[in-house]
Amino acid sequence: MTDITIYQPKKVFLAEGALDELFSELSTEEHLKIFILSDPHLAPVVSAKIKTKNLNVLVAESSGAEPSYKDCVNFIDAARNYQANYIIGVGGGSVLDLAKLVAALVDRDEDISQFAGKGLIGKRNIPLVCVPTTSGAGSEASPNAILIDDSDNSKKGIIDQVLIPDAVYIDPTLIASLPPAITAYTGLDALTHCIEAYANKNAHPVIDTYAMEGIRLISQNLGKVIADGNDLEARSKVALGAYYGGLCLGPVNTAAVHALAYPLGTTYKIAHGLSNALILVSVLEFNLEAAKERYAQIALAMGGQELDSEEKTAKQGFELIRNLIEECGMPSKLSDLNVSESALPQMANDAMKIQRLLVNNVKPVTADDTINIYKKVL
Repeated sequence: MTDITIYQPKKVFLAEGALDELFSELSTEEHLKIFILSDPHLAPVVSAKIKTKNLNVLVAESSGAEPSYKDCVNFIDAARNYQANYIIGVGGGSVLDLAKLVAALVDRDEDISQFAGKGLIGKRNIPLVCVPTTSGAGSEASPNAILIDDSDNSKKGIIDQVLIPDAVYIDPTLIASLPPAITAYTGLDALTHCIEAYANKNAHPVIDTYAMEGIRLISQNLGKVIADGNDLEARSKVALGAYYGGLCLGPVNTAAVHALAYPLGTTYKIAHGLSNALILVSVLEFNLEAAKERYAQIALAMGGQELDSEEKTAKQGFELIRNLIEECGMPSKLSDLNVSESALPQMANDAMKIQRLLVNNVKPVTADDTINIYKKVL
């Protein structure tokens, strides 16, 4: 068994009304200057809840779009000017990534680009709490923050254990307002985290446990919350699956699906979860020879039947994934989103730059392989 180190939040509270519980707990603390970063549609909800508590708070709104270095610096400056000594992120993965970096860098003066890479921050002096309001990115459980580098429009990862929050409050009532499309994008992103962590060159028995339970929870409940957004039981299960997916991101991480999805986000502004969904099965089919047993186990976790070979069972799983994507109402072709064949070589070139993820893939990937994977879903 290979060595592994797993860092997790000290506290995870999953309950209806979890955000109210957090504010009640903080109202007993003195001398707090709380900086809250929130999605725009949730900022009024957060502000209304704060009014009932004795709290000194500044609420800042993120655009909700994939953030850049510049965006992050602006929020760091706002928190610094406020003299914040407690940071809370309430939102989707992009908002939580920003909140994590604000907490870690508000008392630092280095250029943010210097922290791109792994383990380059080193310490965080300010408490950090994350309240996810989507069930997808798993940012609330991971040491990762992903930003767009303004200089070259590429996604860069800032990865450090200090970005794992001190506490996570998961409140399905906040997630219930998500429209079906965003529920689908984010849920499929979380499912991809778990699938790529389970079938990965760095797969580990400890992480396998989280990944497989995440696959089971998400695949068996995502359709329910697409059909009924107010099904809080199913929302809680998908949210827990997404949290498990986040736990997979630190020790094992994702692989080729995410690497090939990134250019769709940076170039075409396609939602990250949708980008993953579009190419997920195509990448799994490319990997099949190298991961039959693992993909067969994924199929069983999704509710499939054990067939007379691992390959057949694995392929059954691919169909289950396709069916779930169709159930979510997602487009199935890149051309549906105005991606042309002439764009594929540049997309492949951009994807090949994401070696931090490609090295995790169960099978080596070349630029030609990447173009062929894209062509299968064009």
